Amino acid sequence: MPYLILALAILAETIGTTALQASQQFTKPLPALITVIGYGAAFYLLSIALKTFPVGIAYAMWSGLGIVLIAAIGFVVFGQKLDLPAVIGMGFIIVGIAVINLFSNSATH
Repeated sequence: MPYLILALAILAETIGTTALQASQQFTKPLPALITVIGYGAAFYLLSIALKTFPVGIAYAMWSGLGIVLIAAIGFVVFGQKLDLPAVIGMGFIIVGIAVINLFSNSATH
């Protein structure tokens, strides 16, 4: 269940950040509202996940997966380009998160 809560926090943050881009600097009310709700939900769910995960581990997974998801959404939805170094760097982020979850005893209290 803690991983589900953290996954929902990541999803909420991803939705909030996507809406932030769509809000065009908060000039479009609906995307701006979705941004606020998404970030509020993300931080609330992250706070629940912190009952199980150490803050550094939770934040690494939350921010790392958020970066990768937002970059993918930026590429697909907004037509933003990703060069090879960016893709490689995001690959390292995914590998780092996998190492934490597969090999670290710090992943949960």
